[in-house]
Amino acid sequence: MNIVVCVKAVPGSTEVKMDPKTHTIIRDGGEAVINPFDAVALEVALRIKDERRSAGEACTVTVLSMGIPVTEKLLRDCIARGADAGLLLSDRAFAGADTLATTYALSCGIARLGAPDLVLCGKMAVDGDTAQIGPELAGALGIPCAVGVTGLPAVTDGTVTVRRESDAGVATVDVPLPAVLTVAKDVAELRMASIAGILAAEDAEISVLSAEAAGADAARIGLAGSPTQVVRSFVPEGDARGVEITGDAAAQAEQIVEVMRGMAL
Repeated sequence: MNIVVCVKAVPGSTEVKMDPKTHTIIRDGGEAVINPFDAVALEVALRIKDERRSAGEACTVTVLSMGIPVTEKLLRDCIARGADAGLLLSDRAFAGADTLATTYALSCGIARLGAPDLVLCGKMAVDGDTAQIGPELAGALGIPCAVGVTGLPAVTDGTVTVRRESDAGVATVDVPLPAVLTVAKDVAELRMASIAGILAAEDAEISVLSAEAAGADAARIGLAGSPTQVVRSFVPEGDARGVEITGDAAAQAEQIVEVMRGMAL
């Protein structure tokens, strides 16, 4: 079984800088960390790998990311924790991508890796919260998708059984492979790197592809390929003023209505 885990480097600090011209996050990699949801997806992939190999079956885990060159360090960290290989899509042409352009770039990377049996993503990225990449990637690859996965009771050669969050509660679903799964945050905790893993990661070869090497259409990546763009970004101004509401329930209701009318103005 071949598993691809999509990981994203996100700011490790709440102090995020925005580019005033492109209105995109400035990613200098200084305090970047693996998106917490993607870290969980990686642990799920590693547990599947452990189970398959314990049963005498072959299983590989490849981490895939689109980012600036220093993102390679995060991919090496993934290898130190148990992944087998890493692929980084890195090119200024990828910068400023929305979810659609990002999905297209990742699909180009997956095409270079062959046809995986399973693609795992975090449910969302903490710097965007769109939760769109997984479903869009499944659409781009033309394979089934299950989102908000909270457990994987069984994985066979042709099917993966998952528990997933739904509006009605938690549903158990059999998903035919190949498939894309997005993983909820509380499913697992990413294991620590072993000494052997750290040593292996130092010597591991991380494939780095430019947009051209990945075979990407320049019109479908970066800002050029992004139909949605941020028009304006700003820090909301706080208002510490408060209004004391007193009296019985009827009086309080009247006061609340007056406050709301004042806010509407």
